[in-house]
Amino acid sequence: MMKLTDKVAIVTGASKGIGKAIAHAFGLAGAKVVVSSRKQDAVDEVAQEFADAGIEARAIACNVGDPEARKALIDQTAEAFGSIDILVNNAGTNPYFGPVMGMEDWAYDKIMEINLRAPYELARLAYPHMKAAGGSIINISSVEGQTPSPGLGIYSVSKSALIMMTKVLAQEWGKKKIRVNTIAPGFVKTKLSQAIFDNPQMLEYVMAKQALDHQAEPEDIAGVALMLASDDSQFVTGATFTADGGLTI
Repeated sequence: MMKLTDKVAIVTGASKGIGKAIAHAFGLAGAKVVVSSRKQDAVDEVAQEFADAGIEARAIACNVGDPEARKALIDQTAEAFGSIDILVNNAGTNPYFGPVMGMEDWAYDKIMEINLRAPYELARLAYPHMKAAGGSIINISSVEGQTPSPGLGIYSVSKSALIMMTKVLAQEWGKKKIRVNTIAPGFVKTKLSQAIFDNPQMLEYVMAKQALDHQAEPEDIAGVALMLASDDSQFVTGATFTADGGLTI
């Protein structure tokens, strides 16, 4: 299972949920993991938890909406480990739920900055540290980027654009041995989707549409990410892997 031995991986939004599960899976597979999220104390706690489990982990706080913080995350990782092999753009946000006509400019700007511009800039910053030996970039989108739900309009737009950005970078960087892929999770038990799981009627509706009958946990997405980070997917780039339990069939 040590598919990522000596690989250096950055995972954003890794203090909890899907990001933490992905970082943990990478560490168990032998990677040196940079755990990143907005608050230093939160990533320190996760890095210590990983270290106690025998995983080599480093905590670097980064608000991905801050250009200087993005640059610092990449620079500090490269300085500490000498290279970057894997980048998982997992951090995301959705500060507004409702019709697009009710959305204020600040909410639109924040969604686009965090969900689209940050992955774009982090990928560009990581590129010089990957191009010699190649690497894997994994963007965490959503089924909302494929089929929008009411109230999530601009969030869906940002996640759809992230899927297209994945294809563009995969096309341009393939000859540099840099693979770029997307995972589009369905409804996973995380803070971002907690309102759905706390609402019995909404949960019943989702589970009725979903082909599989279990509620998704972050670890269900981590396995897909591990495959995309490893040589098991060395001929895969520009692809979107829908992990939604059959919700969108």
